[in-house]
Amino acid sequence: MDAYDGGSDAPRGPRTSAGPEAETPAPPAEDAVPGPRAELPTAEADAGAGAGAGVGAGASDAARDAPAGPPRADAGVLPEPTPVDPSPAPPAERPAWPELTPPHAAPRPEPAAAQALAPEPRTGVAALSPRYQVGAALALAVVAVAVCVHLGMVFLHVAPSNTVTKTHGKAIDEWVYPEFEQNWKLFAPNPLQQNIAVQVRAQVRTADGGSRTTGWYDLSAQDGRAIDGNLVPSHTEQNELRRAWDFFTATHNTDNRSVGVRGALSETYLRRIVVLRLERGGAAGAGGVVERVQVRSSTSNVTPPKWSSEKVSTSPVYRVLSWWPVPTAEAEGGVK
Repeated sequence: MDAYDGGSDAPRGPRTSAGPEAETPAPPAEDAVPGPRAELPTAEADAGAGAGAGVGAGASDAARDAPAGPPRADAGVLPEPTPVDPSPAPPAERPAWPELTPPHAAPRPEPAAAQALAPEPRTGVAALSPRYQVGAALALAVVAVAVCVHLGMVFLHVAPSNTVTKTHGKAIDEWVYPEFEQNWKLFAPNPLQQNIAVQVRAQVRTADGGSRTTGWYDLSAQDGRAIDGNLVPSHTEQNELRRAWDFFTATHNTDNRSVGVRGALSETYLRRIVVLRLERGGAAGAGGVVERVQVRSSTSNVTPPKWSSEKVSTSPVYRVLSWWPVPTAEAEGGVK
């Protein structure tokens, strides 16, 4: 049923309602064709429609009960917005977000489960890249091979004569001598308990044509002073003179006579060493030349400890060799 406004010639559009909570129709679009003005779904709009207006079957209860009156000028106009209270609204509760750790704060400890699952940091060779791991493995392999070869050579050197030492004895000696020489004097039934010093003196032809004989030079004492306090002593200072004297005594008897084919070689070797030492020490003097040399050994027993009851003589025993003429080439610093 259509309702018309008695105070206005404009017809009112149909309004249907299922009850007091009828839906408000959407306002027409701006570009829509003008038509009947839709009435406002409020009690004031129904009251301003005028007295005697018909009420449709779908009119709301508020529209029936509203008193009649003259039409309002603001009919069909939306109400003004409600003014906003300038006072600030109470702050709403902040959501319970997890607090962020500032950059300067200490990191929070991880749970035990996360720590258990975290991989342990690599150390040692495992921490290297694959390229360097291969290099380290090769270096270790080379060192291991060198150590095995050295131990094998030293074992064959000190072992009794066998097929390997007879076949490859020269190669074994070249590997062991002179740096890795081994001997068993320390563990022998009668270990070495003597100090042996090699001494030399020279007969010098002076610059004016005269001749003089020098005093005894203790060459072993010179080597001892050079070794004492030296963390890395020279192999020459440690073994050259000692080995030369051992070579001489092994090829000569107690009368200083040669007992083998190597006797002359041992004499030449010892003579060249002592002449070189004399030249370095300036024994000939300015313009002098060494013509002959004489070598002797001074052997004295090691003093026993205080707790020992052993009694030994500490007086030195000398073994004096004959005079050896020095070739001109050796006397001038050359080799014959």
